[in-house]
Amino acid sequence: MNIDIPEGQEPIGYVWGDMVPGIGMAAANFSLSVYAHTTLGLREFEAARLRIAQINGCLFCLDWRTDRDGEKVEEEFPDAVTEWRTTDAFDDRTRLASEYAERYALDHHGLDDEFWDRMTAHYTQVEIVELSMSIGSWLAFGRLNHVLGLDAVCVLPTG
Repeated sequence: MNIDIPEGQEPIGYVWGDMVPGIGMAAANFSLSVYAHTTLGLREFEAARLRIAQINGCLFCLDWRTDRDGEKVEEEFPDAVTEWRTTDAFDDRTRLASEYAERYALDHHGLDDEFWDRMTAHYTQVEIVELSMSIGSWLAFGRLNHVLGLDAVCVLPTG
C-alpha cells in the first residue's frame, strides 16, 4: 500500500473519509450514485465497468459483480468483456458499452463520427451521458484505489 493507514483503521474509510472528508465523501457519494440511480441494463453496465476495471488493473473492481435484485452477470462474462470485439455473447449495446469504456479510457480523442453514429443508433442521449459519467467514476476511483494500493485491501460490503 502506498498510503500509511493507522493500526485498526479500515483503509478505504480512512483514506476516503478521514484523510480528505470534503473530497472523499463527495467522491464516495458520486460513486454510489452510479449504482443507485442507473437506468442502464445490467449487461451493458457491467461490460463498461469491467472493461475499465481491466484497464485500471483494480483488483477489487475486477472481483466485484454488480447485483441487481439477485441477478448478476454469468461467470464467463469478464472473459467476454476482454474479447468484446469478437465475442458472440454480446448484443450491440453491450459490445458498444465495452468499446466506449475502452476508448474513453485509452483513446478519447479518437471517438470519431463513425463511433458516435453507432452509439447514437443504440443509446439515447440520456443513456450516453449516464454511461459517460459512470465510466468517468470507475476510471477515476478504480485507478485512484489501484495507484494508492487500496484495491488489494478493499473489502466487499456486507449486508
